[in-house]
Amino acid sequence: MEQAESIASARRQSGITMTLALSMLLASLGTSIANIALPTLAEAFSAPFAEVQAVVVAYLAALTVSVVIAGRLGDSRGLKSMLLAGLAVFAIASLLCGVAPSLWLLVGARALQGIGAAFLMTLSMALMRQTTSEARMGRAMGLLGTMSALGTALGPSLGGLLIAAAGWRAIFWVQLPLAAIALLLAFTTLPGAPGRGKADSAGPSPIPSLAPNLIVNLLVAAVMMTTLVVGPFYLGLGLGLKATQVGFVMAIGPVISIFSGVPSGRLVDSLGNGRVLGIGLALLASGAFLLAFLPNMIGVTGYVLSIVVLTPGYQLFQAANNTAALADVPGNQRGAASGLLNLSRNIGLVAGASFMGAVFAFGVGTGDFAHATTVAMAAGMRLTFLLAGGMTIVAIGVALGHHCIAKRSL
Repeated sequence: MEQAESIASARRQSGITMTLALSMLLASLGTSIANIALPTLAEAFSAPFAEVQAVVVAYLAALTVSVVIAGRLGDSRGLKSMLLAGLAVFAIASLLCGVAPSLWLLVGARALQGIGAAFLMTLSMALMRQTTSEARMGRAMGLLGTMSALGTALGPSLGGLLIAAAGWRAIFWVQLPLAAIALLLAFTTLPGAPGRGKADSAGPSPIPSLAPNLIVNLLVAAVMMTTLVVGPFYLGLGLGLKATQVGFVMAIGPVISIFSGVPSGRLVDSLGNGRVLGIGLALLASGAFLLAFLPNMIGVTGYVLSIVVLTPGYQLFQAANNTAALADVPGNQRGAASGLLNLSRNIGLVAGASFMGAVFAFGVGTGDFAHATTVAMAAGMRLTFLLAGGMTIVAIGVALGHHCIAKRSL
């Protein structure tokens, strides 16, 4: 009898995990799948590239603005019901994207899809915290990190295949059945959220205690985005690689992320948040400083070796930081806490793309990278990743200070 109950419980947990993993996959897939369609959309709508970029920006902006709201609604209205609402919004928005007759209607539909994605990304993390035992929390957070990396990596390749086979509308149509499956799974597998409607009276806000986790999360996200923004320019123009070679090298990081997410979570469960967080940040700092020097010394091999050090560090950090941040948050504030984590990450991504991109241009000496010398590109790479390494050292200092204060308070 007990064995039968144990098997049934394991099946329920597997269903919950599958649902939340698929929700996270959808949100991250939506982030990257439209990027490759921009040239096709420019041709289809006879629009300049600057206007077509709004298809990507609208999704990211709506997602960033909505994550905290999604978390608070999850706390006050129930995590399950709000995830269902988010999946419904995401599915409807995918349908509207697929039938959009004009560019600006497509942009509006993408903004709506970004709002839905904010609910998927934020509430999947909160629900994973709610439904997973303490002993398995690290690997659960590692799995969500893996699905996020998988969706981001899968988007461009899947989008390219779909555009070639059926046109640009197919990249949005494909998201509709996936969202419908996730909606059905969420309705049938997820438990109701306890403590509905009590978020405002639950006690102090989680923001002060989460501040160190949020600051470190922002800094690390900015460093990781820097590799995605600066990497293609340096590999193509600084090292002279062809476009296909640049794509192959740039795929190494996401592939490592996919395979290192769950093992990173297992380490969190076995070694604890503090140790794994320290190891992850140390690897991130080492990888950033290696990127400042090694590619300029031994070329693409140095770049790959640096990424091989940096990327597992990010997955270790993400699993440990997310687990630590949500560990002591009251049940009816987990949505807000998860929203804040996603907000800090998104702000870091924006900072990495804009500020660190400007630092690279300053280091190169010009924004016209096509006419920059290889020496100038090397100088830009060195300056950018010396700063990125310094940012990671600051992150280590914040994390270490928080750990020391926490130990004194015990």
